[in-house]
Amino acid sequence: MDLGEDSGRLGLLPTTTSRTMSSSSSAFFSANQSPFFSPRSSTCQLSESARFDVQCDSTNLSADPPSSSSGIPDPKCLANVGFAVSDVSLMPAACVSSDFPKFDHSSCTYGHLHDNGFSGIIEKHRRHIRSHDMMFSPVPISLSSYQQSSYDVYIGLHGRKPSLLRFTNWLRAELEVQGLSCFVSDGARFRNSRKHGRIERAMDVSSFGVLILTKKSFRNPYTIEELRFFSSKKNLVPIYFDLNIGDCLVRDIVEKRGELWEKHGGELWISYGGLEKEWKEAVNGLVQADAWKLEALEGCWRDCILRAVTHLAMRLGRRSVVDRLTKWREKVDKEEFPFPRNENFIGRKKELSELEFILFGDISGESERDYFELKARSKRKHLTIGWSKSRSLEERRRECNWENGSRKGKEPVIWKESEKEIEMQSTERQRYQRPRSSGRNSRRKRPAKFIYGKGIACVTGDSGIGKTELLLEFAYRYHQRYKMVLWIGGESRYIRQNYLNLWSFLDVDVGVENCIDKRRMKSFEEQEEAAISRVRKELMRNIPFLLVIDNLESEKDWWDQKFVMDLLPRFGGETHILISTRLPRVINLEPLKLSYLSGVEAMSLMQGSVKDYPIAEIDVLRVIEEKVGRLTLGLAIVGAILSELPINPSRLLDTINRLPSRDFSWSGRETHSLRKNTFLLQLFEVCFSIFDHADGPRSLATRMVQVSGWFAPAAIRVSLLALAAHKIPEKHKGTRFWRKLLCSLTCGFSSCYSKRFESEASSMLLRFNLARSSTKEGYIHFNEVIRMYARRRGVTGVSHAMVQAVVSHASLSHHSEHIWAVCFLLFGFGNDPTVVELRVSELLYIVKEVILPLAIRTFMVFSRCSAALELLRLCTDALEAADQAFVTPVEKWLDKSLCWGPIRTNAQLNPCLWQELALTRATMLETRAKLMLRGGQFDIGDDLIRKAIFIRNSISGEDHPDTVAARETLSKLTRLLANVQAHTSP
Repeated sequence: MDLGEDSGRLGLLPTTTSRTMSSSSSAFFSANQSPFFSPRSSTCQLSESARFDVQCDSTNLSADPPSSSSGIPDPKCLANVGFAVSDVSLMPAACVSSDFPKFDHSSCTYGHLHDNGFSGIIEKHRRHIRSHDMMFSPVPISLSSYQQSSYDVYIGLHGRKPSLLRFTNWLRAELEVQGLSCFVSDGARFRNSRKHGRIERAMDVSSFGVLILTKKSFRNPYTIEELRFFSSKKNLVPIYFDLNIGDCLVRDIVEKRGELWEKHGGELWISYGGLEKEWKEAVNGLVQADAWKLEALEGCWRDCILRAVTHLAMRLGRRSVVDRLTKWREKVDKEEFPFPRNENFIGRKKELSELEFILFGDISGESERDYFELKARSKRKHLTIGWSKSRSLEERRRECNWENGSRKGKEPVIWKESEKEIEMQSTERQRYQRPRSSGRNSRRKRPAKFIYGKGIACVTGDSGIGKTELLLEFAYRYHQRYKMVLWIGGESRYIRQNYLNLWSFLDVDVGVENCIDKRRMKSFEEQEEAAISRVRKELMRNIPFLLVIDNLESEKDWWDQKFVMDLLPRFGGETHILISTRLPRVINLEPLKLSYLSGVEAMSLMQGSVKDYPIAEIDVLRVIEEKVGRLTLGLAIVGAILSELPINPSRLLDTINRLPSRDFSWSGRETHSLRKNTFLLQLFEVCFSIFDHADGPRSLATRMVQVSGWFAPAAIRVSLLALAAHKIPEKHKGTRFWRKLLCSLTCGFSSCYSKRFESEASSMLLRFNLARSSTKEGYIHFNEVIRMYARRRGVTGVSHAMVQAVVSHASLSHHSEHIWAVCFLLFGFGNDPTVVELRVSELLYIVKEVILPLAIRTFMVFSRCSAALELLRLCTDALEAADQAFVTPVEKWLDKSLCWGPIRTNAQLNPCLWQELALTRATMLETRAKLMLRGGQFDIGDDLIRKAIFIRNSISGEDHPDTVAARETLSKLTRLLANVQAHTSP
């Protein structure tokens, strides 16, 4: 929780409940006097001022939270949270937070994070974030004094480096959600003996002492005493932060051996303020804890923390925690990333470093060397991210105070954040001045371009330029800094469902039953917001996640036009957000515009495995690079063709130029990238011709690409894709001339690719970069540009083939996105036309086996009430239209049949089918009425159930069980409607 929130709650927290101590930890609780002491010498390094008074906090949770796959207990288990803090009145600027390592977001200041200087905007930003990272001035608070009987883990650290605080914050939060109570302390930040006394008592009653060691810890008197104390009790757990176990040898430190200790080593007991013998005993005590071997080096934070939590839980006898973490890790290993890492990733070093700086506000390791330059930020007065229409009275008061401030010198920037907005305000604002002119040049300038260190970054660029590749490389490179990478598709129709699908990783229940308030009836909109808020709440904990939204199509959700920002967790927290989009601007942020690859990088990508082209062919490659629009997707396809076929660049260029371009009727913003790049489309046709020449005129690979455009923008199972491809009608208009043209290019190629099965066809698509592999075994994914072109290519019967394949073989739990894509084709949501027309028998089958289960699951499991009800409404309308067609008189030769007599309607021709249609319609009406009960719309439900009863009475009779059940539903609706009318009447 945030600093501002916590400071207002501390006085209201309940008293700490005692916890039953495990047998494995009982031996550590004794009344021994702690050897912890106050500094005995004036040479001891203390905190610089009183504003570094630390908060000492702890959390006592229930012993064993409920089992879960992700290791996150039910929120009810977090109710008995208590904090051990000082009982003195804190200074207004004191750091008081239940989330201890939130120092980097408090009013505390920091020293330099790195010894080596880093010029330019990075160093300037670091100076700002050290002194004014967040605007907050808590009022003095007095807290009653109490002492917790025991702690599972004591966490000791020393330093104010943001990465160290972030690591500690994560470790502590992970321990707490697993039910382990913690006490966190940085003794060097205390200034009175009473607080040190609390630390001594906490150390004495802690089962284990986790000490996070840095190279500066060995000159800190409090860390040395913690080492001595926990070593003597045999419960020391050292975590080496940016250190190796082999670095912490007394001999190396004292004799300044190695690059690390040449600068930081020597006679550190002088800075420590104690005796040399005591200092050496403390450092040598690390050897006794060598069995833990926990090293938090750059790139292994996640593994270190999970190992630490697992080992501590095992030592404390919490076997359920170990099992829970084991299951969670197995799930993450399989499902964390949507695509495997691109081992041939080229370039983008600058963009990767800039993303790191935007998200973290700092650059470390190899990224610092790779970083070349940043765009200079122009000074702006005001930046608002969000759509909050009002501000609090305190915010307005602060603005008035700023307006009276000085206007001289540079204007330091501080961050202010509220529930729905973040503002970047200059601390000294100029007073109002009348504009000098009213012409074009007097228009307001755009907001600041980038927001550094607030945990959100946006990448924009044309389709096929490599946005997804960049995000994927960043996620793989920095995934150890997060507990998990959460990757969701940002397409407008699917983004909300993709967001709610995160519940399985966050272990939250977003179903309707958990969103019901027993005190009052919630509307459908409130139930949906409750489900989203449960996911949001988990992402706003102190455990860091990386939320990646790939291919964000719009700032507004397609279903209800609500802003996508309502889904996102609060900016500035531990969870970071990374967005890719084709939009020029997102949520008032200036995205990072992704440029083209450099000439050298593009040439390397096109050459593929062939690296010895003559100069003339290199010039042809440069021509191809320009013609393909320098898009990464086109360059990769060119490289794949040159690698797979015995063809040189000149011959390839000549072949592409000789292919006729298809004449499409382009419309809509989404097709802009295709409309302006016909050469890329011709390149696609070359690939299709290669496939057709290899496998015949009905190449399975070509048909798989054609049908892929009608699936949802998600990974597609190869067997399902191949089934849909086989169902395409056998109508093939020849491209015999172009197949002959390519025959000479692909000599020997057809024999290798004849009679391919579906797995081999998918392999061909992957090799030519028309598709990309998925981390799900047996799945592939298509780029949006290729899917768009496949839809525009317009082969007859493709969409119907896709519907047939999905309806007959798709699983609701594994392919819900593609089932929704079928619904969009069948019913024409919004202003979209109906693409696929079905026979009545097919419609009835789909309604019973697909539509009804999908709607109920969407409503009950994910609380997407509006989407489920809209699907049922459109489906009911389709059934009514079919029923109307059945009762419409027909004029056919059967009308005067001698056997049947005069026949005037299809209902009389097919009475069984008509009855089944009517009963299915009644089922849909009854289902909609029951769902209306859960949203308090009793009047609409009453009307729907009466229609259903009328149909059942007419066909099945009054005594049929389905009719009786419908009447019971009507009675319930009538009773509830009467109660509502009685309470609302004057």
